[in-house]
Amino acid sequence: MIECLGIFRDNFNMALTYTPPGEIGAAMPSIEARGINTDSFELAHNQPTLVMFICNHCPYVMAIEDRLIELGNEFKSRANIVAVCSNDPADYAEDSYENLKLRSEKKAYPFVYLHDESQDLAKNFGAVCTPDFFLFDSNQKLVYRGRLDDSWKSADKVERRELKHALDLTLAGEALPSEQTPSMGCSIKWRES
Repeated sequence: MIECLGIFRDNFNMALTYTPPGEIGAAMPSIEARGINTDSFELAHNQPTLVMFICNHCPYVMAIEDRLIELGNEFKSRANIVAVCSNDPADYAEDSYENLKLRSEKKAYPFVYLHDESQDLAKNFGAVCTPDFFLFDSNQKLVYRGRLDDSWKSADKVERRELKHALDLTLAGEALPSEQTPSMGCSIKWRES
């Protein structure tokens, strides 16, 4: 399920994983997990839904975290935005429920944040890395599985905000390009069986 395509050598020593192409038109799996920054939530069914698999320790997520917050603030009234951490915290204490809660409070995440302790959400969505993005239209059908933008490392080098563009098109009821650039990041830290 996870395809490791090499080692990113910028002092991270983490396995670099790319997302596979999305199964466009696939139905959104149900979303049930323990809330980190909310006790309960309800998805608005007449809005698109963006599900983002993120975590605290991944350098790829840390590099784009402020851009995710900006995106969340920009679209929170027009789309359901849900972030999920599915990593097993056994080897990465930064991804424990308590540390996820502290980070979401410190950064004032403008989106629902869930702790997928069972890892069922990641499995049901087919998530493979952090970050991994799934955008569903208002009919809860997958329309986008790609990257945030064209410069994961430096916000000042971004020329194409692909996920924002996908949200704009989806909200306008327009078709998205069939060619979508995969997201990349650290593989999800699966629990040892």
